[in-house]
Amino acid sequence: MSRPERASAAPPRAPRYVWLTGLVALLVVVVIAGHSLAGSSGAGGIAPGQRIPPFAVPLALGSLNGDANIATHANDGGAGRVPACSVHLAQALNVCESYDRGPLVLALFVNAGGCPAVLADLQRLAGAYPGLQLAAVQIRGNRNALRTLVRRDRLSYPVGYDHDGVLADLYRVSSCPQVSFVAPGGIVAESALLGNTTAAALQSRVAGLVADARAHGWRPPA
Repeated sequence: MSRPERASAAPPRAPRYVWLTGLVALLVVVVIAGHSLAGSSGAGGIAPGQRIPPFAVPLALGSLNGDANIATHANDGGAGRVPACSVHLAQALNVCESYDRGPLVLALFVNAGGCPAVLADLQRLAGAYPGLQLAAVQIRGNRNALRTLVRRDRLSYPVGYDHDGVLADLYRVSSCPQVSFVAPGGIVAESALLGNTTAAALQSRVAGLVADARAHGWRPPA
């Protein structure tokens, strides 16, 4: 399938995505070389106060195949045939569904170097904050290796697979991993956390996200 809303042959990719292969390759080199923006923030990602772009991607462990749906409206060309937020499939990660449930921590990563360690860091937060949504997406790379990683670390939150790498452009990825902190409803609460950082620093940012959401009226489900 070409997008998570249908099962059919993939359409030709839009020319604007061609350069993504080079970008992702560069990210891999940066991570392996150890020159990622470790522990920094503000140099990439969606700016605070903006709504994060919608997307739906196949879950790593599912049988759904295809490129990311990033459509914002029906028949949105190469982005998708139906709006990404309207994709409701058991085997797809729909970011709109995630932030509609509560504050969201979203990690984008490539499977290289120390980048995937963010998955285990997020897992340690699972259950610590009732109602908090966690999600991660691997940008390109080997899906079988991602499946092995998800099973090995026994991840309890959804992990998606971005086959064509379009999220690297859409989310302005400049370092790996890139962790976004999103308020209920999809508005970015604060600058993305870029590069490998300590589990304590990540937890501090998550605690702040949850506290801010509660201050603005959000309450976890009873």
